[in-house]
Amino acid sequence: MLSIKKNDEVMVIAGKDKGKTGKVLKILPKDNRAIIEHINLVKKARRRTQQDQQGGFVEIEAPIHLSNIMLLDKKTNRPTRFGVSVLKDGSKVRISKKSGEVI
Repeated sequence: MLSIKKNDEVMVIAGKDKGKTGKVLKILPKDNRAIIEHINLVKKARRRTQQDQQGGFVEIEAPIHLSNIMLLDKKTNRPTRFGVSVLKDGSKVRISKKSGEVI
């Protein structure tokens, strides 16, 4: 079971954006990286094309390593570790170690 999934709320715990929170847009499991909304922004030069008449510099989100982010606990709104629990119907869910709530 992956620790962090798409649409999870996470907090950056290391790097230039330390302390910021955002929603996971995409997970790159081969590289152990994630793209998070409005985090780790980099400037990229875009060439003028038929679709993009303006061109110029654009800010996009760059991937950040999974070790530098932590899940946010919905109850306390603080970063937390998580555990995996199996429900009676056999499905697995992630549980916050701090509050015991399902993530």
